[in-house]
Amino acid sequence: MRPDAYISFPLFGDSFIFDLPRYFTLFGFNIYFYGIFISAGYALAGIYIYKRRELFGLTKDNIFDILLIAIPCGLIGARLYYMLFNFDRFFAAGQWGNILRFRDGGLAVYGGIIASGLVFIIYSRVKKIPLGSLLDAAGFGLFIGQAVGRWGNFINREAFGVETDLPWKMGLTTAGVTRYYHPAFLYESLWNITGLIIIHIFSKKSRTKYPGQYFLFYVAWYGLGRFMIEGLRTDSLMIPGTDMRASQWLAAISFFTAIGLLIYFHFKSPKTGSIEAGDENEDEDVDEEFDDEFDDEDDIDAEDKESADDIAELDGATEEEIENEAMDEDIDAEDAESADELAEIDGASAEDLDEESKEDTEEETKKDEEETKEENENGKL
Repeated sequence: MRPDAYISFPLFGDSFIFDLPRYFTLFGFNIYFYGIFISAGYALAGIYIYKRRELFGLTKDNIFDILLIAIPCGLIGARLYYMLFNFDRFFAAGQWGNILRFRDGGLAVYGGIIASGLVFIIYSRVKKIPLGSLLDAAGFGLFIGQAVGRWGNFINREAFGVETDLPWKMGLTTAGVTRYYHPAFLYESLWNITGLIIIHIFSKKSRTKYPGQYFLFYVAWYGLGRFMIEGLRTDSLMIPGTDMRASQWLAAISFFTAIGLLIYFHFKSPKTGSIEAGDENEDEDVDEEFDDEFDDEDDIDAEDKESADDIAELDGATEEEIENEAMDEDIDAEDAESADELAEIDGASAEDLDEESKEDTEEETKKDEEETKEENENGKL
């Protein structure tokens, strides 16, 4: 860390120089910008997760619980991780007081991720919520939180890389001497923003195949980027007794593990595909059912209403003639339906109805003739 160094970016001109204070004083209390950026990252992550809680199957109460529990536990985990790799600074004789001096710095993001993951495991068991759903929400939140939080490193003049002459180099000027470094904090911030954009678009256009897939993508994406960026940094935490960077090795392990799990669950889980594809498959199934029903109905109608002659005529007819024929058939069908209904009511066939009608007519005629004959005889009398 070079807290008093001037910051410059030659790519934007010689006048593009910053002399940013690391804190401001309010009521006699120093408020560090690093803490403000960390808090802003948490706040933005919480807002995003709250807005998209339906994607994760979480309620409002779940979101508030996660924020209230994960934030302090994440900070504690980040602190413990940092202390384990700086053992003498915190656990040597006379150094125990440094453990509680958070304001002097000393946090590691991987420690926060591990601690938050343990908290989510416990919370998922207590609330009977799928662990994968909680981790998916955490994946989105971590992308946002880290993208914003890394600018706290910029204010502190830390988390920069080795010296470089690349056009986008960052200059740090101390005592009139300027040295140019890789802006590693900027690399990681942009890497996280890119990852967030990818899964945001993917989650909007595609259906979630299984709980936990977004978190696994986060682990793989962040692990790959952190592995490359960590190799450039000059303030890496080393594995005690070795020259190996702790976070770089952890990033490599997490990357390959997450990739392996993504491949495994991709082939193991049902192929739901995208939302559009899933709906399309459902529509196809429904269409097939309707088609089968309509085909059956058409077969019945063809047997009841169409004779061989009608079919032959329709085969050689124009569309207009077919429409006219259909109208005639509808009229005939209505007459036939009336006769059929009467037949069904009396329990007789159409022929029985015709014979009965003829008998009634003959009886009425005979009766009329007899009445006429009687009238004539009466007239004669």
